[in-house]
Amino acid sequence: MIPLNPSRALDEMKALRALTSDENGNQRVVFTPVWKRAVDFFTAKVDELGLKWRADVAGNLWATLEGERPQTVVIGGHLDSVPNGGWLDGCWNVVAGLEVMRAYKLSGPKPPVTLKVVSWCDEEGARFGRSLFGSSAFSGYLDVEAVKVLKDKDGVTVEQAAREYGIDVNLAPGATAERNDVAAYLELHIEQGPVLEGLGLPLGAVLGTVGVERNVITFHGQAAHSGSTPMNVRKDALLAAGKMAQEIYAIAGRHKGVCTIGSVVTKPGIVTSVVEECTLTLDQRHLDAKELAAMWTEAQGAARKFAAEGSVTVTFSDLWKIYPIPFHPELTEFCDQAIVETVGKSHKLPSGPLHDAAEVCRAGIPTQMLFVQSLRGISHNKIEDTKDEHLLASVTALAKLTEKTIAWVVNKLG
Repeated sequence: MIPLNPSRALDEMKALRALTSDENGNQRVVFTPVWKRAVDFFTAKVDELGLKWRADVAGNLWATLEGERPQTVVIGGHLDSVPNGGWLDGCWNVVAGLEVMRAYKLSGPKPPVTLKVVSWCDEEGARFGRSLFGSSAFSGYLDVEAVKVLKDKDGVTVEQAAREYGIDVNLAPGATAERNDVAAYLELHIEQGPVLEGLGLPLGAVLGTVGVERNVITFHGQAAHSGSTPMNVRKDALLAAGKMAQEIYAIAGRHKGVCTIGSVVTKPGIVTSVVEECTLTLDQRHLDAKELAAMWTEAQGAARKFAAEGSVTVTFSDLWKIYPIPFHPELTEFCDQAIVETVGKSHKLPSGPLHDAAEVCRAGIPTQMLFVQSLRGISHNKIEDTKDEHLLASVTALAKLTEKTIAWVVNKLG
């Protein structure tokens, strides 16, 4: 049995929280000094183990424990967070994965296959609006020309921000070379939802990730003086946009999916002018690809209707999309078994939030996720939390899943 110490992982996670949080929450936003602190924390822990680590061309960090064979089982997560985010999201995956790797390292003999822990670069997409940067470079689905010009709220592009940390976005597609010899991918994550807590269960096996349709809707009106322009002749872009806020809830209800308008930007953005332009970002998610497509079609139809009612026009642009992705059925069963062996009962559920595991899976690599309960179902918020005993159990279950997956890979190799 490997000398696993889940308490050590929890202590490290709390140390990382202290290093990267303030009174408003966690601040590990990608390509910032606080994010770099998290990167340095991780690489220092790898150095302490006497293991090798490296950053690939997309900024993903890889720690490696060489095994008897080059075929590799990868445990992954991400160090970046949303602004004012939670302390566990993404980082717990990396810290727990590092503890599993540490246990194999301290056990003495080489594992039968190589084991790696990866921290993917910019999973959240919080700063530039495009999630899964590093893992999509790995999977081969990164559109560099579309991504590198995306800007944050201060007008800084992805290309400029990444360059400050030694990453050339133009070279990022070369991260596909890291797929060589990867035989399976595992990811532990907080649930970020209320299902497991509602069932009174600490852990769950993830069936796959929902599809995501992310778009920009821009209403175009006419600027006019707010004092001298009668209400009935205004071409107010915000009037049409405001109707969308309620309509997306109706669309989500009809299709049993979820829809979110996450940002609203108006121009000229001053109190004395009717809104000339209003831009919305719309995020829609569903387990069924046909339902997801229907939701976006209905959103466009509603936008056109509201634009016509307000005597304005509307345009649409694609931000990003990914289809629903089921995980590997055998690995899902291994995950279910590992959970039962750890806490006595398991539950299988889909993931509403997006994860790097989705990109790895669509690269054709057998993939599996393990969820640990989130208190109140809250994430992307400073109150994000999970009971210590559940976090400790999740490390044990991850180790058991890793052991089963390694045995599965060895058996396939013959």
